[in-house]
Amino acid sequence: MKATANGGQRERLVIVGNGMVGHHCVEQLVERGALARFEVRVFGEERQRAYDRVHLSEYFAGSCAETLAMCEGGFYDRHGVHLHLGEAVLEIDRASCEVVTAEGRYGYDQLVLATGSYPFVPPIEGSSGTARLVYRTLDDLDAIRAAASDTRRGVVVGGGLLGLEAANALKSLGLEAHVVEFAPRLMPVQLDGEGGAALKAQIEALGVGVHLSRATQSISAGEHYRYRMNFDGGESLETDLIVFSAGIRPQDALGRACGLEIAQRGGVVIDNDCRTSDAQIFAIGECASWNGSVFGLVAPGYSMARNLAALLLGEAASPFTGADMSTKLKLLGVDVGSIGDAHGATPGSRSYRFIDEANAAYRRLVVDASGKHVLGAVLVGDNSYYDTLLQYCQNGIALPADPAALILPQGGGAPALGADALPDTATICSCHNVSKGAVCAAIDSGCGDLAAVKRCTKAASGCGGCAALLKQVFEHELTARGVTVDKSLCEHFSYTRQELYGLVRVEGIRTFNDLLERHGQGHVGCDICKPAVGSILASCWNQPIMDAALVPLQDTNDTFMANMQKNGTYSVVPRIPGGEITPDKLIVIGQVAKKYDLYTKITGGQRIDLFGAQLHELPLIWGELIEAGFETGHAYGKSTRTVKSCVGSTWCRYGVQDSVAMALRLEDRYKGLRSPHKLKFAVSGCTRECAEAQSKDIGVIATDKGWNLYVCGNGGMRPRHAELFATDLDDEQLVRLIDRVLMFYIRTADKLQRTSVWRESLEGGLDYLKAVILDDSLQIAAELEAQMQHVVDQYECEWANALNDPEKLKRFRTFVNDRRADPDVHFVREREQRRPAAPLHLIPTVEEAV
Repeated sequence: MKATANGGQRERLVIVGNGMVGHHCVEQLVERGALARFEVRVFGEERQRAYDRVHLSEYFAGSCAETLAMCEGGFYDRHGVHLHLGEAVLEIDRASCEVVTAEGRYGYDQLVLATGSYPFVPPIEGSSGTARLVYRTLDDLDAIRAAASDTRRGVVVGGGLLGLEAANALKSLGLEAHVVEFAPRLMPVQLDGEGGAALKAQIEALGVGVHLSRATQSISAGEHYRYRMNFDGGESLETDLIVFSAGIRPQDALGRACGLEIAQRGGVVIDNDCRTSDAQIFAIGECASWNGSVFGLVAPGYSMARNLAALLLGEAASPFTGADMSTKLKLLGVDVGSIGDAHGATPGSRSYRFIDEANAAYRRLVVDASGKHVLGAVLVGDNSYYDTLLQYCQNGIALPADPAALILPQGGGAPALGADALPDTATICSCHNVSKGAVCAAIDSGCGDLAAVKRCTKAASGCGGCAALLKQVFEHELTARGVTVDKSLCEHFSYTRQELYGLVRVEGIRTFNDLLERHGQGHVGCDICKPAVGSILASCWNQPIMDAALVPLQDTNDTFMANMQKNGTYSVVPRIPGGEITPDKLIVIGQVAKKYDLYTKITGGQRIDLFGAQLHELPLIWGELIEAGFETGHAYGKSTRTVKSCVGSTWCRYGVQDSVAMALRLEDRYKGLRSPHKLKFAVSGCTRECAEAQSKDIGVIATDKGWNLYVCGNGGMRPRHAELFATDLDDEQLVRLIDRVLMFYIRTADKLQRTSVWRESLEGGLDYLKAVILDDSLQIAAELEAQMQHVVDQYECEWANALNDPEKLKRFRTFVNDRRADPDVHFVREREQRRPAAPLHLIPTVEEAV
């Protein structure tokens, strides 16, 4: 049924597969007006319409199928597309040009295969009795959730991208998770040996067991767990649940059965137009094989879909000639990036490597033989370098004189390339093939905000990895056109966090609803503005966060005033100011831990963490601790955490000042102070620096003349030394300056911005900060001190407040109508089996530590 020039009968276009690529093909056809020419019919084997498989792991974090859907419910009907969900195509009859399902036969003039791939399950003896769980669809995830309901340990077979996602899913379900990988490293396709080692160290530090170079020979009954996985070489691992994620295979069964040409390693063979060996049949996405390669990322599939839509309409279509497989990921919270020739396979290529064993971070930069252009890169632990390196690689931008500078620690990723340095042809979004020129064209056509640019170009609507770069280009281009850049907090508030803070202060606003009514829009907030405003209100007025008007603004930890752990229990952290504690209080902590069967851990901040408390136990535990004289340690909040100290002049023969007394004073003053991010202090009694003050947000080091103040340092994945701010201060001067620095930070920082990042973002740097704080250049010093004093005067232990309020205590019931624990939840403790936090080769020797 060929289309006629006068608009006769439409051609019949059948698309088999309603995954991300098949749906994108439909979107492209709709956008290009193809429904006037084609009658489009789409078949999906699953019951759900197309959903976002890239973010599949969010399903375990609370997202529902509807949240992950690629379009609203009425999209297909509204555009006249016939969608057949839960109706698998069983056969292609090429002779009659029909596809066959259990419901009937449907004719086609053009047929598109977008059947994707299926998980490969190795032929392991005994695996048929393990329920053969895989990690691919929403139904698969439902099956994993059901299987995990009465298990303790789960194992994922496969250490690639999906395997690590599956391990994260098992962790989120409260299981002890392990990964078994046949190759000698994790993610062997994307990472080299050193990158794989760094990733392994980070994942093991998160409590996931990693077993490399393991070939599972058979699966038998276990002694302590349900199954035993028997490895080549005699080793074994017992588990209750096994998820297979050992790679994917092209879903090419329909093509095979109807006689289409199939590649040697699987996949329906296609040419540069995505056409198969049958001129009426096309294949796109993971079911297709181009030049012997199958592309397992969404971006190449989208590229095929775009090119095919243009071809079907007779428009100029760019031939498909392969795809860039660069990718930026976050696996179990760990950044991983792979760009271009990550393994340095190009003849003559050379590599620069940065290895940080202390933090299990790794970066590799691969350059060509001339040393002038980037060929590829590997990143583990910090993807802030990714966008810059990708642009150097994709656009052939000449390297700086010292290429290694691109991967050496900078405090903020690789030296920013700058949006102005990118050519118009630079790819901003690889998923939707959006160039910088396309972004500029969208702005010129009237897109005045980032949301409009995203709608117009679809940039950042695929995997989302280009969001930061898109924002940078957008804001640069607006500025270049003389337009003031909108830096609204979110769609509900057309203000920055700094501006909202000013409004709350000046107008005395004390509730979110009041602020929304006066200065916002809409009836409810969102996950961006609610916690940001909650932090601002707490920083200004220091009201108990459990007050009814403030509870909806808090995240999970603040809502229950405890840190939720990976198994669903909570930690209890009483305040131990300066690390000083009496024997009686130590005994109380021990008694409470023993009574409630809690795991105890002395932290790096000189406190004792109690792990494993169930929700209903929290008020009971805190009741006993508060009766013994303890207060909440605010370990759950973006607030002052600890003030670490050495023993100082009281005991140490090197001490020149009483560091313990000063630590006690600072912690007592700033306890409960809410801020854009967590705050850590330290006080050292001499320059030997035993309290490690120079790695803290506020660091104090004693001299024989007083105190030296250091500001804006932090540890973690991207450590930054604090900077010397003032010297030889007496006690009162020190406290006064800390008041000013912290309140100025709270007033001007962005949401969730650490002091280190805030300091780096200040125009004028440290000199500007000194001028404001030391010289009072803005004439606000007295105001800052007064605001801090108000917060100090308002302090109240949040747990003591909650224990005195029956309404607040209702929040700590597992069931609304029952005070008891959940009888279906059982906790198994295995303290004696704890592993080191990092592989032994990453733990420094005594000589290295000194």
